[in-house]
Amino acid sequence: MRKIAIPITRDNQIESHFGRSKFYEIYLFSSNNEILDIQLLETQHKRACKSDIFNELASKGVSCLLSENIGDKAYHKFNEAGIQVIRGCSGDSSDVILKYVENQISDRGSNCVKPHKSHSNHSCHN
Repeated sequence: MRKIAIPITRDNQIESHFGRSKFYEIYLFSSNNEILDIQLLETQHKRACKSDIFNELASKGVSCLLSENIGDKAYHKFNEAGIQVIRGCSGDSSDVILKYVENQISDRGSNCVKPHKSHSNHSCHN
């Protein structure tokens, strides 16, 4: 079995930048890639990247995070916690998780390169 986490907005869209994440869906999969359970984790942190969400998700058994944009520090903190990060995911979380299970999603291979207050103030390298 494996667990995959997705940072989401209140309307189940993947959060455009990990640092703003307050909600996470955590999917539990069987060895046959069947969804066994979905949990919603709500954090009390204003900025996910400055929280201990990395270790919190690792303690829940999460092995992979599907994210749209993520900074270098957060990316490395997830790796240190033993969680693989797949970058470049966007859209409805249920659609993305199904594409991931069908091997239709791959990591875009780059992180956001500078801190920001609004994601529209810079371009993430895709």
